[in-house]
Amino acid sequence: MSPPLSEIESVVVATFRRQTLAGEMLVLQLAIVVVVLLAVAAVSLAQSEATFNRVEGRRVSALAEQLAANPLVRSQLVAPLPLQALAPLVNSTQAQSGVTSVTVAGADGRIVSSTDPTVIGDALPLGEGAVVGRGWSGELEVDGVRELVAQVPVLGATRENLGRQLGTVMIGEASPTVWQRLSGASSYLLAYLGVASGLGLAGSLLLARRVKRQTLGLEPREITGLAEHREAMLYGIAEGVVALDPQHRLTLVNEMGRRLLGLPEDCVGRSLADLGIEGRLRDVLAGDLQGPADKRDEVVIRHDRVLVMNRMTVTKDGRLLGSVTTLRDRTELARLEREIGSFRSSSELLRAQAHEFANQLHTISGLIQIGEQDEVVRYIRALHQRRQSLDVTLSRRVRDTAVAALLMAKSSQAAERKVRLRISDDTALGRLAPEDAADVATVVGNLVDNAVDAAAAGDGGDRGAWVEVELRQDASTVEIAVRDSGPGVAPDLAREVFSHGFTTKAAQKGERGIGLALTRLVCERHGGEISVTNTPDGALFTARMTVSHLTDTVAEGAGR
Repeated sequence: MSPPLSEIESVVVATFRRQTLAGEMLVLQLAIVVVVLLAVAAVSLAQSEATFNRVEGRRVSALAEQLAANPLVRSQLVAPLPLQALAPLVNSTQAQSGVTSVTVAGADGRIVSSTDPTVIGDALPLGEGAVVGRGWSGELEVDGVRELVAQVPVLGATRENLGRQLGTVMIGEASPTVWQRLSGASSYLLAYLGVASGLGLAGSLLLARRVKRQTLGLEPREITGLAEHREAMLYGIAEGVVALDPQHRLTLVNEMGRRLLGLPEDCVGRSLADLGIEGRLRDVLAGDLQGPADKRDEVVIRHDRVLVMNRMTVTKDGRLLGSVTTLRDRTELARLEREIGSFRSSSELLRAQAHEFANQLHTISGLIQIGEQDEVVRYIRALHQRRQSLDVTLSRRVRDTAVAALLMAKSSQAAERKVRLRISDDTALGRLAPEDAADVATVVGNLVDNAVDAAAAGDGGDRGAWVEVELRQDASTVEIAVRDSGPGVAPDLAREVFSHGFTTKAAQKGERGIGLALTRLVCERHGGEISVTNTPDGALFTARMTVSHLTDTVAEGAGR
């Protein structure tokens, strides 16, 4: 059974098993330091070798030339027995110069004297490229030892052998080992390498700690998992997400957000101004709205879409990092609300008519009970004439049944709120195509509802609260004008009331709504526009729409 590991050994083993980011960085930095140290050592060895070959090569060449020019060497090489006289000279040359070997060979290439007596009589080894009669220097392996040698010919100087090669002198210096070269390259090389190793190790530890701190203690696997989860979350949800930095530059946007806002594919990294985002959309994204924008939803119209946006600022340690805004497409929901509103209008109409009919029955019942039969007849006749007058006016001036029915219903609702709905004498509307009639009815219904709310909230003066509707058309355009006796629209909201999505009642209270936003959407979809102005009596909303397939066009002023 193996003995238990010590605490330090356990920590080391656990570190290697975890393969932490800091540990990987430390190992990588240490490997880099080792590679650099090896490269420095290799360069030092190369420089030491080059210096040795250059300096020692010159020295052994000079010694060999000096020995070859010695008269004693020349005389002894032509003598019968040169060994006894050359040995002292060879040994003294080695002792004085400190070279490794000194060798003298005769004209036949046999060694006649050497500092190594065992090689006497052997053939003198020649280096590659050596030429008889010429000097040569280079590296040779002598008796298993690599030496830097110089070989110089001994030439005759007397009349009998002038210029003739009498023999060869070879002086060699053993090449230093790697350790000797490292120690001889510089007296401080090992100290330099030690200091560099220590600094590299300390730098590696500091870098590993910094990386660990910047990644919040997360390991590469965890960071990869977070990135994958973020991508799955951002691109898997049905809502748009837009993130901005404090300089209002886009740092993140998912595919849904890019599609809802109509942004290009290279929008990340660009500012709102560069992307052409202005007006209310920019105010919501940048948080420039007054009030607690982070606590509420904001309605914004963008590219014929009704968007609900919620912005949240992001801070860390008291430092502002930017903001994140979520976007929800409410266009389809608005369409459903409009359809539900039509059913609600129908139910309100039935309720209002039932209420009105009940009041009339009560009046008739009371007159009968008090015996005023003649008054009952006159009362019923007056009711019939008033209803017939409204029906005739609508049928003569508004030929489209859908719009006429809507106005009839709105008249009953307005009467219940003590607001008189009247049709302008200049109204002339022919029969519309079904798809155009539905949109015209939507615009008329929204404008009349807002006007009734404003008129009911206002004073109305001597004439009481009233709303007037005027419908005009030509070959391709329908113009809708709705006036009311209300307080009007605040001047600072007159230009922004449609883009903000306020209703007239909400505009007075600072509330939110999308009634006029839908009206603007419908008008723009038909290539038209909508505007509001203040008149001495109240507000005037004017909407223009381009319609197609008009039939049974009513001439201007028809039915007057």
